[in-house]
Amino acid sequence: MLRNKPLTLRKNFSWTFIGNLVYAGCQWGMLVVMAKLGSPEMVGQFTLGLAVTAPVIMFTNLHLRSVQATDAKKQYLFSDYLGLRLISTVLALLIIAIIILLGGYRWETILTISLIGLAKAFESISDVFYGLIQQQERMDRIALSLMLKGLLSLLFLAIGIYISGSILGGVAGLVLAWGLVLFAYDIRSGFLMLRRKSQLQPCWHRKTITKLVWLCLPLGCVMMLISLNSNIPLYFIEQYLGERELGIFSALAYLMVAGNMLVNALGDSATPKLAKYYVAGDRQGFRSLLLKLVGIAVLIGGTGVLVAIFAGEQILTLLYRSEYAEQNNLFVWLMVTAGMNYISSFLGYGMTAARYFRIQIPLFITVASISAIGCLWLLPKLGLLGAAIALLLAATVQALISSGVIIYVLHKQQSHTSRI
Repeated sequence: MLRNKPLTLRKNFSWTFIGNLVYAGCQWGMLVVMAKLGSPEMVGQFTLGLAVTAPVIMFTNLHLRSVQATDAKKQYLFSDYLGLRLISTVLALLIIAIIILLGGYRWETILTISLIGLAKAFESISDVFYGLIQQQERMDRIALSLMLKGLLSLLFLAIGIYISGSILGGVAGLVLAWGLVLFAYDIRSGFLMLRRKSQLQPCWHRKTITKLVWLCLPLGCVMMLISLNSNIPLYFIEQYLGERELGIFSALAYLMVAGNMLVNALGDSATPKLAKYYVAGDRQGFRSLLLKLVGIAVLIGGTGVLVAIFAGEQILTLLYRSEYAEQNNLFVWLMVTAGMNYISSFLGYGMTAARYFRIQIPLFITVASISAIGCLWLLPKLGLLGAAIALLLAATVQALISSGVIIYVLHKQQSHTSRI
C-alpha cells in the first residue's frame, strides 16, 4: 500500500508542472514542425480538426475527471466512471461523423478531422484513468503519462509529415502515439491504484449510470461551452479569412499554453484539497487557497504581457517565421486575454471543488454568446485583432460572474456553519 500513498500538495504540483511542461512543450513543438515543414495552411487545417472535435469530446466527456477527483465521499466506483466514459466516447465518434458528413469539407479535411477524432477518443479513455489517479493524489503517474504522450506525439507527427508531406501522415502518427500510451501505460496505472483487475472492468448498471450522467451533465455542458468559447473565433476566422489566417492566429494563441500549463498544474493539484476544505466546512482554508491561486494567475498573466510587449517579435520570428512576427500587436492582445483566462480558470476550479456544477451552464452560455457576438461585430472590421478582443471581452465577463458565484458559495457555507 506504500506505493499508493498520496503525495503532498507540493510534490503533486511539482510532478504536474513537470508533466504539463513537457507535454505543452511537445504540443508547441508539433505546431513548430507544421510551420517549419509545412505552411500556415497546414497549421490551419490541423487547428480546424481540433476545433471541430474538441467541443463534442468535451461535452461527451462530462468532465468525469473532476467529478472523480472531488468524489471525497466515494459515491461511485471507478467501474461506473469507466463504463460511462466508454459509452460517451462511442457517442462522441458518432456525433463527429455526422458533423463531418454535413460539413461539406474537402476529402483531405474529412480524413484529418476523422483521425483527430480517433486520437481524441483514446485521450478520453486515458482521462478517466487520470481521474482515478488524481483522486488518489498520485499526480506523478499522470505526469509520466503526459510526458510519454507528448514526446511520442511530437516524434510520430514529425515522422508522419516528413514521410507523407501532408498533415494526414502527421495526424496518423498522433493516433498511434495516444493509443500506445493508453494501452501500455495508463491502464497499467489504473491497476496499480486499484490492485484488482475486477475493479477495472466497466460497469453498465443502468440506474447508476443514469444518476452519474445526471450529476455530470451540467459539467459536460460547461466544458462544451468553454471549448466553444475558445474555438468560436477559429470558426469565424476560417469562414471570413481562410485557413492561412487561421493557422497564424492559432500559432500565436497557442503560446498562451505556457501559462495554461502552470494554471492547470496548480488547479489539478489543488482541486482535491479545495474539495476537502469545502466538505469539512473549512471556509478559511478554501478561501485562502483560492486567493493564492488567483494571485498566481495575475502574476503569470502580467509576465506574459510584458514578454509579448518587449520581446514578442523576436520570439515569434525565432519560433515560427517572419510572417508570424508581423502580428506582434495581436500577440500582445492574446497575452492580455490569457491573463484574464487564468483568473477565470482558478475560479472555475473553486466552483467545481464546491460541486457547484449547474450554475456554470448559464455562466458559459453567456460567455460563449459574448464571444460569438464580439466576433461577428469586430472580426470583419479589425481582422484577427477583432477575434482577440472578442475573446478578451468574454474572459472578463467570465471572471466577474465567477467571482460572484464564489462569494455566494462562501457566504452560503458560512450561513450553514453558523446554523450548526
